[in-house]
Amino acid sequence: MDPNRPQATHVAVRDGCILAVGDERCADAWGHAGEDPVHDSSLEEFVLMPGLVEGHAHAIAGGIWDYPYAGYHDRIDPAGKPWRGKRDLASVIADLQAIERTLPADRPLVGWGFDPIFLRDERLGRRHLDRIGGERPVAVMFSNFHLMCVNSKALEMAGYDRETDAEGVVKDANGEPTGELQEMAAMFPVMRRLGIDFRGLSLTEPAMRTYGEVCKRAGVTTATDLFSTMTEADADRLLDITADERFPARIVPALGAMGASPEEIAERARALRERSSDKLRLGAVKLMTDGSIQGWTARVKWPHYVGGQPNGIWNTPPQSIFDLALQMQRSGLQMHIHVNGDEASEVAIDALEAAARQYPWPDARHVLQHCQMMGRDQFVRCAALGVHVNLFSNHLWYFGDQHAALTIGEDRARRMNAARSALDAGVEIALHSDAPITPMGPLFTAWCAVNRQTMSGRILGRAQRISVDEALHAITLGAARTLKLDREIGSIETGKRADFAILATDPTACDASALKDISVLGTVLGGKVYPAKEPLA
Repeated sequence: MDPNRPQATHVAVRDGCILAVGDERCADAWGHAGEDPVHDSSLEEFVLMPGLVEGHAHAIAGGIWDYPYAGYHDRIDPAGKPWRGKRDLASVIADLQAIERTLPADRPLVGWGFDPIFLRDERLGRRHLDRIGGERPVAVMFSNFHLMCVNSKALEMAGYDRETDAEGVVKDANGEPTGELQEMAAMFPVMRRLGIDFRGLSLTEPAMRTYGEVCKRAGVTTATDLFSTMTEADADRLLDITADERFPARIVPALGAMGASPEEIAERARALRERSSDKLRLGAVKLMTDGSIQGWTARVKWPHYVGGQPNGIWNTPPQSIFDLALQMQRSGLQMHIHVNGDEASEVAIDALEAAARQYPWPDARHVLQHCQMMGRDQFVRCAALGVHVNLFSNHLWYFGDQHAALTIGEDRARRMNAARSALDAGVEIALHSDAPITPMGPLFTAWCAVNRQTMSGRILGRAQRISVDEALHAITLGAARTLKLDREIGSIETGKRADFAILATDPTACDASALKDISVLGTVLGGKVYPAKEPLA
């Protein structure tokens, strides 16, 4: 990722940083009197590239596996255990029934990862889950983490019934709650009563250590936790965990900008920023706008959804987005803003533009996250404002066919996650997995942006494909720029941190279609080797 030296055979490391790059003699000039460089050939059979940077993921990717998986796609947990996907509703119910029989009587049953957009014959509802739990509360979180379905007992505990008039509490033709709950305002009362703390799972020591393992297996040396509810005590714990030399990644949490006034959120973020360390970088904030496209809760412009579904839900109302953007800009806090639908991205860009007009801040480098339906006109506005975008290219493979057929239609699906349009408009881009929504794996994410292949094998939006070099930039230096860390990471250059991904194959030398199949053998963080498995091979 250094145009001045695109390839090299050796890298010299001192004090955890890159001392020199070049051939076998690159470090010779740096020896002190009587000191010769130590040559380490243990990685000579492999390929080093800059440590991969996951600019949008959640530390819950480690702890979520405490709950049973109920998703459609095959997955592998952080311990390497495979979980087969559930291809029909009967399999989901049967597997949860088997788990329910093993639980203590006083524990709720909570599953995660369910994907109703793939199971179209019948919508999961409370009556299905009543067959599992009876008097036990049961909740199943959808794969997008914007919706969930619960049984009658859980509805009762939250006080949801036919008299409930609350956005996101879905009802049937008779006015009875179906059990489906959409977005946080509707889900939180159930989650609180059932003791479901998905966000808190990212803040325990076991979950964070597991998250480090997830990163290492994916070749990631810097990863975000892009909606953190961190307290001062949590910060103490994470500082201790990340300071341990056994912990293999740098973590960049963003404080969730919900549940308090803009002024209070800004004050908390500034206080946390002062506690940043080498491996824990604090101070950014995360704003939520809309929901999920495949859950029909994203806010999309006319003509909205092809099936005629209502046009989404605002997790944060537009006026509040403007208020938050203004206060964060005034306070010098970088914003990461969730925008899935193009109506949501329009509001976010308007809010950033208004904030910049009132409080100019060169190189604020705010980031729109997901940006799945952004059009060329919006990318042009982002370029003018210096706003970066982090595209959810994994959606092209995981949900591309469904988006074309069921959510936004063929023509708009072809320009989803429009990396080519963004780059052509002069916008800095990153690419992400949103783990655990989809598995962390930047090389797979890059493959999605390069090939734009769906699960059915079709190419969705050929004109929006980018080159392998552009995709590799987006998962290294591009992602580092979105985190304001490009002076430290993202390329193998003298003075930067000695963070590398260890690969079995050169991604620039293989066919573009094989990018996702390159084996990650481990990472190097600050010059220390962390094998994905022992021995390194």
